[in-house]
Amino acid sequence: MRNIILSVIAMALALAGSQAIAESALDRIRESGVIRVAIDLSVPPWSYKGSDLRPTGSEVETAELLAETLGVEMRIMPTNGANRIPFLLSGQADVIISALSITDERKNVVDFTRPYSGAATFVAGPKSVQINDAVELSGKRIAVTRGTANDTDLTAIAPADAEIVRFEDEATTITAVASGQVELVAQAQSLIDVINQRNPALQLEPKLTLRDFRVGMAVRKGDSDFLGYLDRWIIDNLRNGKLSEIYTRHQHAELPIDILEGIQSQ
Repeated sequence: MRNIILSVIAMALALAGSQAIAESALDRIRESGVIRVAIDLSVPPWSYKGSDLRPTGSEVETAELLAETLGVEMRIMPTNGANRIPFLLSGQADVIISALSITDERKNVVDFTRPYSGAATFVAGPKSVQINDAVELSGKRIAVTRGTANDTDLTAIAPADAEIVRFEDEATTITAVASGQVELVAQAQSLIDVINQRNPALQLEPKLTLRDFRVGMAVRKGDSDFLGYLDRWIIDNLRNGKLSEIYTRHQHAELPIDILEGIQSQ
């Protein structure tokens, strides 16, 4: 399935590439007065719907801040983990701001900004379950959201007899684990915390580290004007503390220190 998705992305890129380079998304945004942002609204505290059903989270506020700087309306294009990049390449979105980890595989089809956020991902399970290495995942069922970096990382380490149970979005993955359908999960710490809040009896805790990842915004390949604008915007808003404040307020953690290194000299 993952190879099929990547093939579709590659074809979309080939068809849309020349048009993407001919007109920067930045020009379209300024002309239309709207920035279309691909965001998965099932990933608290990054991006989700609050109790009032309004979109919120650190990614949503980051996108709102970007739109405010540009002086345009921010329009959310709802996605899930698997279709964030296809949404961008098909022209349905101008930029992805959706906890999209920067990977070499994704760099083949989109251009990433410098990192502006990040976290770590783990295989997590109940405190009563002992797992010290990937071998001990043998025979276990592990939940993960399809098409995410967690899916890739888990697939790479899981023994052949482990059952990887893939769900279509983070909200469904969280519900499946919180309700006891699947005992183990591959998730970021922030989402492990969400599961524990929903079902404290589970006492989920990290067992194996999958990745210490960094998050970037993604634009269509070759759109150097928009990419350059976003990189400068990120540096400016790291310097003034706005991105750090958004991250800390929603993630209840400090922004990874390496993201802030060197920004004063740039």
